[in-house]
Amino acid sequence: MIDHRVRVHRSSERLERPDQLAWKIAAVASDPVEVLPEVAKMVVNRVIDNAGVAVASLRRAPVAAARDQAVRHPAPPGRAGSTVFGLAPQVRTSPEWAAWANGVAVRELDFHDTFLAAEYSHPGDNIPPIVAVAQHLDLGGRELIRGIVTGYEIQVALVRGICLHQHRIDHIAHLGPSAAAGLGTLIGLPTEVVYQAVAQALHTTTTTRQSRKGQISSWKAYAPAFAGKVAIEAVDRAMRGQGAPSPAYEGEDGFVAWLLDGPDARYVVSLPGPGEARRAILDTYTKEHSAEYQSQALIDLARRLRPRLGDLSRAKRITIHTSHHTHQVIGSGAGDPQKYSPTASRETLDHSIPYIVAVALQDGDWHHERSYAPQRAARPDTVELWQKIVTVEDEEWTRRYHATDPAEKAFGGRVVVELDDGETVVDEIALADAHPLGARPFGRPEYIAKFRRLAKGVISTEEQDRFLDVATRLPELAPDELGGLTLVPEWPLGTGETAGLF
Repeated sequence: MIDHRVRVHRSSERLERPDQLAWKIAAVASDPVEVLPEVAKMVVNRVIDNAGVAVASLRRAPVAAARDQAVRHPAPPGRAGSTVFGLAPQVRTSPEWAAWANGVAVRELDFHDTFLAAEYSHPGDNIPPIVAVAQHLDLGGRELIRGIVTGYEIQVALVRGICLHQHRIDHIAHLGPSAAAGLGTLIGLPTEVVYQAVAQALHTTTTTRQSRKGQISSWKAYAPAFAGKVAIEAVDRAMRGQGAPSPAYEGEDGFVAWLLDGPDARYVVSLPGPGEARRAILDTYTKEHSAEYQSQALIDLARRLRPRLGDLSRAKRITIHTSHHTHQVIGSGAGDPQKYSPTASRETLDHSIPYIVAVALQDGDWHHERSYAPQRAARPDTVELWQKIVTVEDEEWTRRYHATDPAEKAFGGRVVVELDDGETVVDEIALADAHPLGARPFGRPEYIAKFRRLAKGVISTEEQDRFLDVATRLPELAPDELGGLTLVPEWPLGTGETAGLF
């Protein structure tokens, strides 16, 4: 890996293109490196994972609205177009709108993969736009895998090197450039074209974190889909010879200078050198539970604690000692009263670790629909327990969150339960059970089991089998087979609840 140092440059310094981060990202994308077998296998796992969480959300209103928008933008003449989850394979839309609809479906339940470092991310959000363009251009499985691998590589590198949330910038600002880079690899574009697309995607996908703050709305699911859609549009413009703000990252009126650490900022982004294998996808991890990743380990801990606690009405106070990130984003440190409101939206409850731990303690389980049902959130004994749960930042858990040593890195915490008789029950967990270093790491059988569990009652067994056959053969798929990377439910799908412009 090569450490690239990023700082702000005055216009008079004339930072040359090869010295700009966007160019260095583009150079990785245009380097024809072969994919390692273990990396290709993980790409297949994540394609299966995305499909499972997408079909489980097909009837939800945000997904229906995005799908309805997509079908109103059919494939242009002379192009194959792209498939949309829930619709027959022969229904083809323009690729940016397929990426939009499929991106919302994948993101809606907050149930696919994650990578956490200096910033947060869901690298699987790269997959919908890259699949859409591969189908649209009649490319094969080999090209698709290479594009996805680049998307993961760039996003992980940016997430490791540049913190966005400290400045209340949403993490899709890393997704736009990574998706554009992945598309560059997929299509085989020259460095110059990818450079322009990456810079355009950064410039147009920088938004605030208010989409994940306060009363969180359906835009939480739409935001990464928007980044994928915009990345496709940026690549299209760049292919037509249209340019981007430059230097996008380092300019004196650019991204770093005004939206991040300012004119004196210093960042290090580590990227593969020429010919170096891309392995970043292997450092990412999926979810066993449909909730914010930093709650995964704590759900597992709550399930483990439940038999020891017995009557939960005896709990006087439950304190979760955890990292700065968990405390500030999904815990008490966020200062959001909505995180304790029984009328909060699903998206808000997904970002409330007090709620999540309360339900996991009571039910000994977590379900992507039942655990968020309005009647579940309003249950009096749940509300009572929920209000007793607080988070506090613990310096040691924060240190472990940021550790680079896999044996040290942790996303969990220590839970202290104070009972009404003065007894205290304490337990802790570092990693979710499904994490690669957890108690029950996910492998191909677990990805398939999760897919079938989510598809049950929505997708017939025959359709599930067909999709899994296509997905597991991804490295060898011919262009005319790539359209099989979609799923059609057993029952007809409705459209959006209200009419729009299209």
